[in-house]
Amino acid sequence: MNVSIIRGALIAAVLALAACGGSGGSSSTAPSNVTANAATISILGDKGNQSFFPNPAPSGQTKLQWKNTDSTTHHIVAVDGSFDSGETAPGQMSKVVTMTTDGTNYYCMIHPDMIGAVNATDGTPPPCRGDYC
Repeated sequence: MNVSIIRGALIAAVLALAACGGSGGSSSTAPSNVTANAATISILGDKGNQSFFPNPAPSGQTKLQWKNTDSTTHHIVAVDGSFDSGETAPGQMSKVVTMTTDGTNYYCMIHPDMIGAVNATDGTPPPCRGDYC
């Protein structure tokens, strides 16, 4: 049998399988970093409390995500451990996190002086408690 015919058939089969996703069905799962009715907070830099906008986040938000407009990677987590956004590269959106308590503070694990707040009902950040406050 001709080797080039076998090689061509094998390449065609691999390309066809890759185009179909490698399985018999299709998948419509959205990536975890797609905004799903979440308020977006901008990461502006690692300059203390002014690193997030708005800060505090608007009252009553239950879902948040961060847009990294800075030139370095950030990793936002709740001071109380209730959420972790994962690392967010420059120009990217974080995954959506869900708030479980009112008046939650958060910070950047990479730049712990960056502190923000969410769900502050009177427009000011709640008192920051924890190791990174």
